[in-house]
Amino acid sequence: MFSILDHQQSLCDGITRRQALRVGSIGLGGLSLPRVLQAAESRGSDAAHPVRAKSVILFWLTGGVPQHDTWDPKPEGPSPSRSEFGTIATRTPGLNVGALMPRTAQLTDRIAVIRSMHTGDNSHSSSGYQMLTGIPHIPLSRENALPGAPNDWPSVGALLRTQRQDRDGLPAAITLPRHIANVGEKLWPGQDGGFLGRKFDPWLLTCDPSTPNFQIPDLSLPKDVSQLRLDRRLSLLKQVNGELDHLERHAAAGKFDLRTQQAISLLTGQRARNAFDLSQETPAMRERYGKSKFAQSVLLARRLVEAGTSLVQVNWQRIEGKENHGSWDTHLKHHESLKGWLMPIMDRSYSALIEDLEERGLLDETLIAWVGEFGHTPKINARAGRDHWGSAFSIALAGGGIKGGIVHGATDAQAGQVVSDRVAPSDYVATVLHCMGIRPETIIYDTQSRPLPLSRGQILDSLVV
Repeated sequence: MFSILDHQQSLCDGITRRQALRVGSIGLGGLSLPRVLQAAESRGSDAAHPVRAKSVILFWLTGGVPQHDTWDPKPEGPSPSRSEFGTIATRTPGLNVGALMPRTAQLTDRIAVIRSMHTGDNSHSSSGYQMLTGIPHIPLSRENALPGAPNDWPSVGALLRTQRQDRDGLPAAITLPRHIANVGEKLWPGQDGGFLGRKFDPWLLTCDPSTPNFQIPDLSLPKDVSQLRLDRRLSLLKQVNGELDHLERHAAAGKFDLRTQQAISLLTGQRARNAFDLSQETPAMRERYGKSKFAQSVLLARRLVEAGTSLVQVNWQRIEGKENHGSWDTHLKHHESLKGWLMPIMDRSYSALIEDLEERGLLDETLIAWVGEFGHTPKINARAGRDHWGSAFSIALAGGGIKGGIVHGATDAQAGQVVSDRVAPSDYVATVLHCMGIRPETIIYDTQSRPLPLSRGQILDSLVV
């Protein structure tokens, strides 16, 4: 057996160099990726709304952000629904937010708040599927739902990969620093290419950018492998792949080839290697975002969109030793968790990103989305926590293509039910696509050549430039 590279060092997702780039038997097959989709020619945005965003950074806050303590506080509401932290004024006249958001409060003139999100689903994985794809899960409120038909609509990142080319060794969509899963590491549906096939999966990089001297492993060649030697081996790999196209139907082999291509892209792309090099950031800048795994992942996301990645989804970290595994799923000690780590990390990293992009002249071309799978119940439970709530919750959009200082929709006195301008996940997805200059009605094709629109949602015209 002949290996392209022969040092047993793991890539960020745990795939070793030998596993990723081995040539021989099935390994050499690498296997050509199937062509399963062609995007329609219809692209661009309506003349009334010029394209602004070139990229998206998506904050995915696993467990759902409580609307009462953030974007939709009800200081005059019934006592069970009020946050114990109170509210603070923002830069936007008449808009108050939770008191644990002091940095974000000074930036609301760049932010559009949507207070009327609704999934009608109180389960993590099925409500999450809606927010990740814009498509309702079948059935609703199914906890521990797994990927697979009929719930195999592509994620927003996968949809963007059908419309945006990979560049200089970097894919159009990347997810980090980990996947989204329920207890037991049961993966949620809606995180991959779904019916489009693995070719359109966002790259998942499981890593910890907060570690000292962080780097994505294997972004340089071993000393005994010159660039010429690598080029010759890649040529050989290409020839063998051409002879083994018939194996592309084998799912495991197809996945193997996907990892191979990712490893090759990282090895051969100078822009990719530079993007992952956080040592190029000053200590002051790294401190500005915060030292947590999530915060440093946000900083890495900024570097990746600068390098040309169209969408980077930053999933919330798990924090071992904390209540609720450190997530936003605050069934226990809700207020203690918010004050202790959730809001300090979020307020700091979110505001740092907005300010950093603005200082670099990139905010107008970078859309920032603050999203989770649902909100939280109006009442505090017997364990001093709040439970799942998909009837009404808040998200926020900022930057490219978005008007700042806007509040869309309203809820009742307990922030428990939408009373005006209800927004469905499909509307949020359609708005993101529109801000990227992509018509939501653009047709894509599944593996059976059936034509489907990217989104059937309505663009939230009041929010877009």
